[in-house]
Amino acid sequence: MPTYETIRLMNTVLTLYYVEGLTQTEIGQRLGLSTAKVNRLLVQAREQGYVNITIHTPFQQLFELEDRLKAVFGLKDVTVIPSVAESSSSPLTALGAAAADFLLTHLREGDVLGIGGGSAINAMVQAIAPTRLYEVEVVPLMGAVQGEITHDVNYLATHLAERLGAKAYQLHAPAFVDTREQCETLRSMGPVKEILDIARRASIALVGVGTVNAEVSRFVQFTALSAEDMKHIAQDCGGVGDINAFVYDIEGNACAHEYADRVLGLTLAELKSIPFRIGVAATAAKALPLYGALRGGYLHALITDETAACGILNLFEQDFRKAP
Repeated sequence: MPTYETIRLMNTVLTLYYVEGLTQTEIGQRLGLSTAKVNRLLVQAREQGYVNITIHTPFQQLFELEDRLKAVFGLKDVTVIPSVAESSSSPLTALGAAAADFLLTHLREGDVLGIGGGSAINAMVQAIAPTRLYEVEVVPLMGAVQGEITHDVNYLATHLAERLGAKAYQLHAPAFVDTREQCETLRSMGPVKEILDIARRASIALVGVGTVNAEVSRFVQFTALSAEDMKHIAQDCGGVGDINAFVYDIEGNACAHEYADRVLGLTLAELKSIPFRIGVAATAAKALPLYGALRGGYLHALITDETAACGILNLFEQDFRKAP
């Protein structure tokens, strides 16, 4: 235990260093100590637990949410942006910008980038502004969808590749067909199989995370499923979300297999073979789908907002309290 005199000197050094912002050299000059002596006192003070550093930067609560999500779900990276109203257009704008920055930070020469469709991925494509060209390949993880073209994966793959200076592939087949037999026939066709094989060797996957809510779900929009079908998926199959139109339950297990058998794209199991998987989704409506996706281990990194992040952690706390 240091003596009273030593602790008093430590306190003076700590105050000058952490509160007044003096350098170790300046402290030594003021107190008549060598710089090495000042350094030893600072180190000793930290080892004795006399220093308690509290950080209060703007948006500190967001950074703490990121740390909690990484710790709870074993994620490699998390970005949480401030919450905004679900009815506003800005959630996707801000989310897309965050996802674009994240992707450019992790993209490396020679990567094969597999992407899904949807509004969040479209926002990322629109926001991305690389300062150089990337020698990478961009490939769809699923077939094409009808409706709003900006959500179609072939459109997104093409435009993302144009912005990156990359090579783009197209999957010229529908994402959802009428029967399992039709899907198997398409999968076996040479041009389709070739693209799916390229997608399987992707080094990075960038995907949106959807809901199974019949009113807002992209899944129901491009499959043209009825309200009864969606009710069956949610209530009878236990579906809570989808990635690339493959539905999973709250524990992350693939479900609604009668519909999954009609989806043309990489399955959830195949997705898991991709080394680095990034999920992009925000707002309160995505909390439950994201929770299921994280429990299923489908994502290594997450770009989301504060509302969704809090919702995910609240669901975890509820499940944790129910556990024996």
